[in-house]
Amino acid sequence: MAKKEKKIKKKEEILSMEDLLKSESVDLLGLKKGQDVKGKIIAIKNKAIYIDIGGKTDAMVAGKEFEFVKDYVADLKVGDEIEVQVKSPENDKGQILVSIRGAASGYGWNYFSEKEKSGGEVAVFAKELNRGGTVVIAPFGFFGFIPGSQIGSKYDGDPDKLIGKKIKVKVLEVDQAKNRLVFSERLVSEPGRVGEEVSAIENLKIDDIFDAEIVRVEPFGIFVKVSYDQKGTFLNLEGLVHISEVSWEKVSELQALFKVKDKIKIRLLNKDEGRLQFSIKRLSEDPWHDIEDKYPKEKEMEGVVVRLANFGALVKLETGVEGLIHISKLAGGVSLKEDDKVRVYIESVDVLKRKISLGLVVTDNKQVIYK
Repeated sequence: MAKKEKKIKKKEEILSMEDLLKSESVDLLGLKKGQDVKGKIIAIKNKAIYIDIGGKTDAMVAGKEFEFVKDYVADLKVGDEIEVQVKSPENDKGQILVSIRGAASGYGWNYFSEKEKSGGEVAVFAKELNRGGTVVIAPFGFFGFIPGSQIGSKYDGDPDKLIGKKIKVKVLEVDQAKNRLVFSERLVSEPGRVGEEVSAIENLKIDDIFDAEIVRVEPFGIFVKVSYDQKGTFLNLEGLVHISEVSWEKVSELQALFKVKDKIKIRLLNKDEGRLQFSIKRLSEDPWHDIEDKYPKEKEMEGVVVRLANFGALVKLETGVEGLIHISKLAGGVSLKEDDKVRVYIESVDVLKRKISLGLVVTDNKQVIYK
């Protein structure tokens, strides 16, 4: 009887699914979500890619995953080996769903690098405005940026007029490490003019001063147009005065200070990569120059309270120079409000951080109460 049971047990083991697969020399492939595996493309049809990765069924790239990489798919063919990432080891239909975004991304960066070198055109879709330019959707699902300075007269140099349009551009900058992709519409629509500007920019010198006209005011800065240099040479160049370069004092509302067509003087700060950056505040000397000589420790002076905060009171000593009376110095019933004139003294000066600590001199008739 024991002998018969032993034979039955052996028969059951032979008929188990695992043993059957092993008998056919097929290994079970245990897939995990997020796992990277290599496979071979066996079919591309009906907006899906079928890939043999050695599983029980073929892996699929379909739906949104297929749409995301459709530009990359155009260069794929049956038999190509490719690396995929498992998104679902087995969905409710028993399918293995995978992504090839990683492979498409590497291919895409190479594509744009080659376009930058060759000067080839790329078709992009202008999606939305962002900080003085237009965010675009480029091939391979990449996001890129067209600065306002790289939009030609065809669109009046206005980023808003690109929105919702498919336009041709050239690649200005590719930086995979920073995930940065910059395009130029002007290089396509007015290449001759761009070439003239490049030549003109090469002749400009840092710190040159120009008369300029404001062409656009944005929250982050003002775009200006320089028509002539100091010698009367025609330039017709545009650049940016960033909000941080408008004044030595803090500026928050540029629209309240500047309007389109206003005439201003500017100084050239930078011309790297053909992008002109100007300054207004550097037409005058930095008030922090030799600050320690002007404001030695214990020196007393008069200032004006310009802002109250939970950490203390900010006091303007001169244009571009403010100091802080710490909240701990305002104890004992001392009450300040904005625009108050106060008598202060210098506690310390931090040149690198551009910070001045102040003490408050409070007097009652002729008697000094606190210093």
